[in-house]
Amino acid sequence: MIEIVDLILALSQEIKELKVLIDVYKQSRAERLKDTWLDNQDVMQTLHISKRTLQTFRDNGTLPYSKVGGTFYYKVSDIEHVLQNNYYNQNFKCDATK
Repeated sequence: MIEIVDLILALSQEIKELKVLIDVYKQSRAERLKDTWLDNQDVMQTLHISKRTLQTFRDNGTLPYSKVGGTFYYKVSDIEHVLQNNYYNQNFKCDATK
């Protein structure tokens, strides 16, 4: 009986360690994705916008970009920043209180 309890405790500790490793992996993966670059097509599909709207975002400075040759690239972190800055929740007032 004591052996079973010891086995369960050891297994519980291993599960906790696995959980920590998974959390670290998720965070590091998210950080890597923030530095990922997307092209026009990926951004248009992600944001569900037209090519013209994306051009407007570039022209008015809404979305920073890099141009290599004739291809535009956008950082995932910049796209997230634009989305966060334009986030609207009608249940909250401007000062984020109900």
